[in-house]
Amino acid sequence: MGEDRTGQIAVLFVSKRTDEDAAGYAAAADAMVALAAVQPGYRGIESQRGADGVGITISYWADDASAIAWRDHPEHAAIRAQGRARWYEWYEVIVTRVERGYRWRRA
Repeated sequence: MGEDRTGQIAVLFVSKRTDEDAAGYAAAADAMVALAAVQPGYRGIESQRGADGVGITISYWADDASAIAWRDHPEHAAIRAQGRARWYEWYEVIVTRVERGYRWRRA
């Protein structure tokens, strides 16, 4: 039903999108999801965005070193700069270690 994430690093990216360049944003977001997925220590990603433009993306990493390496990846840094310039009104990053968790799904 899902991976046990206990002990993983969760990077929460909470943001508010601008109305600018939706196609460019979508292409960049898809590229970053694909690039993250091939990084050492990558464990998964979940993302949602509301009609008001506020969204949350949670990426999961095996350890601090993996999460930091992703933060510092040159292509990720370049896209982050574009995001600040045109795609986001604001964002916040929260990094935490998963202590426990559970999932439920309607059968």
